Amino acid sequence: MKLGVSIVGDIVRLMDEEVKAGEKAVTSAMRDAGTGLKTAWRAQITGAGLGARLARTIRSEQFPKGRTSLNAAALVWSKAPVIVGAHDTGPLIRSKNGFWLTIPTPAAGKSLRGGRITPGEWERRTGLRLRFVYRRTGPSLLVAEGRLNSRGRAVASRSKTGRGLATVPIFLLVPQVRLPKRLDLARDAERMRDAVPGQIVANWVDGRMP
Repeated sequence: MKLGVSIVGDIVRLMDEEVKAGEKAVTSAMRDAGTGLKTAWRAQITGAGLGARLARTIRSEQFPKGRTSLNAAALVWSKAPVIVGAHDTGPLIRSKNGFWLTIPTPAAGKSLRGGRITPGEWERRTGLRLRFVYRRTGPSLLVAEGRLNSRGRAVASRSKTGRGLATVPIFLLVPQVRLPKRLDLARDAERMRDAVPGQIVANWVDGRMP
């Protein structure tokens, strides 16, 4: 038996078209993977109750820019990596100076600069002194002698008789605290990664169809 092989058409042109189809397939698959992962991570963050503002820090970008390539890649990242990373790993947080972490109670109110108020700022704002109360079980306390206003905030008492005066816990003191793990970013990343080869093949086949 004798077999013959013949090539119909310009082999150089056919190979060039095949390479271009591959470049489009890979580039399209990586673009979809990057966009899909960004969407999935944003949904995780909002679903965990961490807010739309933090979710919007998730960004994606494709390389190379403005052209197709067999080596196309997508990058997905956060503009707030420390915050997102902490919720993804659930780290153990200790005080920088080796003593206590201060956790404000509702009676402490909020900082004028946003975020949590510090003991020093609280004393300056209220004119009250904080007193340390050690507890063998449970967190120790920083307390103040004052009263609670209508918003549940501790303020100085104006009563000359001491009416309404109470010892109010302002800060809880703990040596360390573990931030609960609220995200699983690797799960979505692995799912998108595993889907890329099949998407490339599907795009390549579709790109060759008339």
